[in-house]
Amino acid sequence: MKDWLDILLRSAALFFLSIVFIRILGKRNVAKMTPFQFVNYTVIALITALISVKMITNLAFGFIALGVWIILSLALDYLSLKSKLFHDVINGKETILIKQGKVMEENLSQVRLTGEELLRELRTKNVFNLADVEFAIMETTGDINVLLKSDKKPVTSYDLGRKVAPQSEPQTVILDGNILNEPLANLGLNQQWLNMQLENMGLSLDNVFIGQVDSSGDLYVDLFDDAIQLPQPKVKEMLYANLEKAQADLITFSLETENKYAKMMYSQDADKLKMVIESLEPYLLR
Repeated sequence: MKDWLDILLRSAALFFLSIVFIRILGKRNVAKMTPFQFVNYTVIALITALISVKMITNLAFGFIALGVWIILSLALDYLSLKSKLFHDVINGKETILIKQGKVMEENLSQVRLTGEELLRELRTKNVFNLADVEFAIMETTGDINVLLKSDKKPVTSYDLGRKVAPQSEPQTVILDGNILNEPLANLGLNQQWLNMQLENMGLSLDNVFIGQVDSSGDLYVDLFDDAIQLPQPKVKEMLYANLEKAQADLITFSLETENKYAKMMYSQDADKLKMVIESLEPYLLR
């Protein structure tokens, strides 16, 4: 067999075997790999490449070496899942860099990180002031996670004691001018609803590049023609404003009427409507 044909067949076979090996080894984020995982994947890739270009002429020896690295990798992953001690030996342990607002210089030296590099890593986390940091830790992947001091954390709806509506993943219902029926069905919607929304916006389906529907049923579209300015939907805001106006009108009626029964009725209805507004506020205003 000619060399070029041999290499072609080897490469094609190893290409599909590599897909199988990657699936067996499991999903890994390349940017989040530990040093051990990085070396392991690199050696497996190198052995595969050497077999492919016939640098390892004996196929049996090549596959034995490849099998050893894959089997040992799977075995070590299994042992790491079963034993925290074994996991720490193979992948290392996290290192505390900042504790209670103080930089741990000895730990910085241990991970070979300079003060300037620490500040640079903090800036990648949108932390520009060292005084704002309560705790920082370097993970086994080399990534640094930061906990801000209590008075420096962003305020959340929980901190304000306000309820917010639960959100789910937006569904893409239009892509490249084509309607995707499955995402629409997942939302309990259909093409008739979608066409009506586009008609209200004054748009043609052919001009829509991407269309997404969020968990509250709002349709967002991006057009092929970027010069067209789309009006922002204000349906929820208008509904909320109308409810508030109705409540204000009921309070006004209760103040203006001389009839005690009517005054009590208007006042009670205003209180009921206020409760409805408060329960709908997380869904109408976000």
